[in-house]
Amino acid sequence: MAEARFAVTEPRIYDLDEGRDSRKDFIRETRKAIVRRFFRTRNLVRNGMYPTSLWNLGVTVGTTSAIMATDLDVFQSLNARLWSVQHYMYLPSGTPFYVRIFLISSTVGFAFFFILLHIRRYLLRALLSYKGWLYEQPKKQSWTTKIWGVLVRLIGGGYPLTYSYQYSLPRQSVPAVSDTVNKLLESVEPVLEPDKVEQMKLQAKEFEKTLAPKLQRILVLKSWWANNYVTNWWEKYIYLINRSPIAINSNYYCLDHAFWQPTTSQVARAATQICTLIKVKQMVEREHLRPLVIRGTIPLCMNQYERAFSTVRIPGEEMDELVHYDSYESKHIVVMRKGLYYKLDMYDVNGQVLAPMTAAKQLEWIIEDADKQLESNSLKSSTAIAALTANKRDVWARVRKQYFSNGVNKESISWIDKAAFMVVLETKALDTFSERGKHLLHGDGSTIWFDKSFTVVYFSNGKCGANAEHSWGDAPVVGHILEHAMSEDVLAGKYDPYGYCLPFANYAQGAVRSPMLLQWEITEPLGEHIQQSLSFAQKNNDDLDLFVINHDDYGKGFVKKCKVSPDAYIQLALQLAYYRDAGHFALTYESSMTRLYLHGRTETVRSLTKAAAEFVRAMEDKDKSNEERIALMRKAAADHQTLYRDCMSGKGCDRHLFALFVLCKGLGNESEFLHTALTLPWTLSTSQTPQQQIESNPSVGHPCYRDMASPGGGFGPVSDSGYGVSYMIPEDSRFFFHVSSKKSCPQTDSKRFVDNIFKALADMKSIFKEVIPDGVKKH
Repeated sequence: MAEARFAVTEPRIYDLDEGRDSRKDFIRETRKAIVRRFFRTRNLVRNGMYPTSLWNLGVTVGTTSAIMATDLDVFQSLNARLWSVQHYMYLPSGTPFYVRIFLISSTVGFAFFFILLHIRRYLLRALLSYKGWLYEQPKKQSWTTKIWGVLVRLIGGGYPLTYSYQYSLPRQSVPAVSDTVNKLLESVEPVLEPDKVEQMKLQAKEFEKTLAPKLQRILVLKSWWANNYVTNWWEKYIYLINRSPIAINSNYYCLDHAFWQPTTSQVARAATQICTLIKVKQMVEREHLRPLVIRGTIPLCMNQYERAFSTVRIPGEEMDELVHYDSYESKHIVVMRKGLYYKLDMYDVNGQVLAPMTAAKQLEWIIEDADKQLESNSLKSSTAIAALTANKRDVWARVRKQYFSNGVNKESISWIDKAAFMVVLETKALDTFSERGKHLLHGDGSTIWFDKSFTVVYFSNGKCGANAEHSWGDAPVVGHILEHAMSEDVLAGKYDPYGYCLPFANYAQGAVRSPMLLQWEITEPLGEHIQQSLSFAQKNNDDLDLFVINHDDYGKGFVKKCKVSPDAYIQLALQLAYYRDAGHFALTYESSMTRLYLHGRTETVRSLTKAAAEFVRAMEDKDKSNEERIALMRKAAADHQTLYRDCMSGKGCDRHLFALFVLCKGLGNESEFLHTALTLPWTLSTSQTPQQQIESNPSVGHPCYRDMASPGGGFGPVSDSGYGVSYMIPEDSRFFFHVSSKKSCPQTDSKRFVDNIFKALADMKSIFKEVIPDGVKKH
C-alpha cells in the first residue's frame, strides 16, 4: 500500500483532528468548494463585463425605473418610448404597475448595458491599437498622445482584476511581407558577404512572387480569429517540440539581492519567501494581482500568469506537454533536501496559509529528517533522480513512461507535478555571483527538477535564487513574481534581530499536516538510467562557462547625460566588445516583449544594424575624431530605439518569418528563402530584464535601497560557438552583466568577453570627456 510506503517515520502532527468528525470535515470541504466556485464565477462575470461594471448596470436600471415612475414633462417623450417596450414583452394584462416598471426597466437596462459594454470594449481596443506614444519621450508627448491617454483612462474603468484587460487588448496584426523581407535583408548586410546578400535578395524576390501571397493571406485570416497569430506555434515548435535538454539550453535563472540580505538563516529566508509566494499564487488565482500597466495607462497581457504556478512540462517522445493543475489539486510545494523530496502542505486544515514561523518548523524537521534518512543508507540510490529531467527530452520521456507510470513512482512524481512550485534547501554556500548563477542554471546535475514552472533554491548562507522553465512564460513574469517575495524581505520586517522569523500577531494557526517523504522504487535498470543522465548532465554543466559581474564605474546616469538610450548604449558596447573578441560582426538577437497585444510574448530586435557597424569601425579607426564617433553613436542608438519600438508594436520581422515558415512546412511547400533566413545562427544572444515592476515599491535608485537591487538573471548561449549575454540596468551608478559560453568552443571565453565589455564601456565613456568632462560620481 502506498500509504505504508510513505510512512517511513512516525508522523509528526500539530493538533491534527481530521477524520474524527466526518460530518465536520464534509461541511468544511463543501464550504471551501462553494466559496471557491463563487469567487471564480464572480471574477468571470467581472472580467466579462469590463470595462463596464455591475454598478453601471444598476445605475442604468435605476435611472430607467425612476423615469418611468415620474410624470415630469421633460421626460414625457422618453417615458412613452420606454412604456412602448411592454408591447414586445407580452406582459399579462393584470401585471401590477410597479412590477411592469421593474420588468421593463430591467430589460431596457440590460440591453443598454450590453450595448455600452461592447462599445466601451471595442473603443478601448481601438485606442490601445495606437502606438504613437511609444515613439515619443514621456516628457515630450504630443497633444494627440495626451488626449489619447486621457481617453484610455476614462474608458478603461477604475479597478481592473488581473485579467480584466484581456478582452480589450488588440490582436497582433501581421506585418506586410515586403516590410519583413526588407528588414531581414538590411539586418544581414553587416554579417554576410556581398555575394550571399545578393543571393538572399534573389531568393526573397522569388518568395514574394510565388509562396508569400498565399501564406500571408492564411496568416491574416488566422490573426482575425486566433488570440495571437504566432504565439501558439512559438510555444509548440520552439519549446515543446525541441528534443534537446532544457537544462542550460532553455531554462534560465534569477538571482536575489546583489549586496544585501535580510538574514543569514536559510530556514527563515525560505519559510518567509515560500509563504509570500503562496500568497502571490492566491492573488493570481483570485485575480487580486494588479495588471501591469506602462506609464500608468497602457495595460500588458497577463495571460502568462495563469501557468506561473502549479505547472509542469511533461516530456514526450515527439513533443512535450504543458500541464497546469487547478488550485484545489495544488495546495502544496515539494521541498528537496540532499536529493530527498518532501511534500509540504502550505495550508492548515482551516484553509489558511502557513505562517512563516510554522513553515520554518516544518523546514527544520525536513532538514533533520533528511540527515536521518541518509544515515540509514536506504535512500541514497534515489537522490540523483532529478538528473533525468536534465537529459534529452525523448530519453526522459521513455524513462518516465516505463518507470513512472504506476506504483509508488507514479504517486511520488504526481506530487511533484502538482506542486505549486519546488524548493531546494542547498547544503552549500556560494559567495560570488558567478558561482550562484552557474549553480542556479544547472545545479550539480541532480539538484533541480527542471520540468517545474520554477524552482527556488536557498543556499546555506541565506542567499537564494530561482531556476525557471521557459515554455510557459518569459523572464519578466518570473521576475515580477519573485519581486513580491524580495520586496517582503525589504519592507515587511519579518525577521527578528537574530534573523529568525517573527510570529504573526493575532494569527491563529490551525492544525498542520506533517511533511511527507516521497518514496521511489529504484530498480537496477532505472538506476542505470539515472546514472547515465547524471553523467550526461555533469558533462554539459562542466562545459558551461558563466561569468557574472558588476560594472560600477558608471551606469545609466552618465549615459542619459550623453543623450543616448541606456539599452542602445549597452547594445553598442556589446557590438564593440564582440568585434574586438572575434574580429568580425555577428548576427545579434535581443529579446523585446509584445505583451501590448493579446497573448503576445516576444519579438527579436536585430541589434546589429549598419549604423552600429559604422560606429564600431569608427571606434577602431584612430583617424576618427570623438565628435564623429559621438555622432555615429547617436545615429546608431536612434536606429536601435526605432527597431525596438517597432518590435514592441508588432512590426518586427522574425516572428512573422517564423509563422510563414510554419505555414509553408504545414502546407507541404519548401522555400529556400525562409530556410536560409531561419537557419542563420544567433552567435550573440542578448536580453534585458526590468529591475522593478511593482509601482508601489521604493526605487532602488534611492540611496537607502541601492544595495538591494538585483543583478537579474541569465541563460545559456544560444549558439555553441557564441555568447549568451543578459544585462541589468538597476539604477544610475552600475550595470550587471551575465555572460555565458561553451568551454568546448576554442573561440569563446566568457571572462575575456567580459573584459572586452568593460574596455568597450570605458572607451565609449572616454569619447565624451570633452562633452561631459566630470562624468558622474560613483555612489
